[in-house]
Formats: sequence, C-alpha cells, structure tokens
Amino acid sequence: MQHQLLEKNIGLMGILIVVVISFAGLAQIVPLFFQAQVVEPAPGIKPYSPLALAGRDVYVREGCYGCHSQMIRPFVSETERYGAYSVAGEFVYDHPFQWGSKRTGPDLARVGGRYTDEWHRLHLIKPQNLVPESNMPGYPWLLEKSLDTELLKKKIQVMRLLGVPYPEAIEVEIDSLANKSEMDALITYLQGLGVSYKPNRTESNVRDDGVR
Repeated sequence: MQHQLLEKNIGLMGILIVVVISFAGLAQIVPLFFQAQVVEPAPGIKPYSPLALAGRDVYVREGCYGCHSQMIRPFVSETERYGAYSVAGEFVYDHPFQWGSKRTGPDLARVGGRYTDEWHRLHLIKPQNLVPESNMPGYPWLLEKSLDTELLKKKIQVMRLLGVPYPEAIEVEIDSLANKSEMDALITYLQGLGVSYKPNRTESNVRDDGVR
C-alpha cells in the first residue's frame, strides 16, 4: 500500500530519492576528509609558484582540460606511457583539480621536464610544426599578453583562504613578474607538472589489473 502511495505521488518520490542519494553520497565522501593521504600533501608537493599559478589559470581559461587529463590510472598501459599513477596527495593545492577524463591529447600529469621550454614555446605557437598529426590549435597570442600582477596577488589571497600556505612575502616575488607573458606562465606551469612528487617503487610498478 505504501509502495503504491509513493508511485502515485511523484513529488514525494522525488524528495525521497534526493534524500537517499544525499545520504549515500555523504557516506562515501565524508570519510575522505579524515584520511591523511587525501587531505595532506604527498612528499615533495608544494604550492604552485606565483608564475605557475598564473599559468594554471591560463591553462584553465583556454580550456586545455577539455583535451588533456591530469590523472594517470593504476594500470600498466597507463604507467608505461605516462609514469607512476596519480595519488590524491598530489592535488591538495589544486583548486579545482584538473583530473579530467577526455584524452584527445596525452595525459599531462607527468609532462614536466620531458621537453625544453623552447619546445613548449614552439608547440604552443603552432603544434603542427613539431607534431604534424596534431589537431591541437595554436596559442600564439599568449606571447603578447602580459601578466596582470595585481590580479595575481588577489588570486594568492583566495588560495590562502582555501588553505594553501602561501607566505606573506610572496607578494615581492609577484612584483618581479610584470615583464612575463602568459606563455611564460603557462610553460612554467607545464614544466612543474609531476616534477615534485617522487613515487615509491610500489606505485611505479603496477600490474595490469591495478593491483599494487
């Protein structure tokens, strides 16, 4: 009888569905806030430098996450190509994180240091000059756009509110970036991806079924 009542009252059923999903979601999400591997930075992980933070915003603004993920899954097919699989502690200072799921282009979680700054510069200007089969668009205008250091200072303040431990003296470093372009910032961001985190042997060797 109660079951029939619910089926006939779509509004009540909708409310109960939301309640059930909410409790189920909380049961999965809340415990994560008390796990050190999720809320504490992995060894070697530090907040982005001001220039890298500005580059990250350029990366987000230009929609790079639409074609590039930044999360390596624990399968040998991924770790053989991209490096050690990603762990939660790598992303504690990412607001928001750039994991993504679309891979029109390669994953960029460990791209830092694989290419020179000049390679990245040429690739961003016209990717096809270096990778003829690439369908990535060029971003030559980033060379002409200077960083807005005042806006960057405000971003640092917001990051502090979100829990990123930026020191007060970092504003002095920001003032020295006035002559940097958005391309300089984006390259700095890319060159830092995956560099600070040094995975242990267990994370570097993963079977194809994902067992560590």
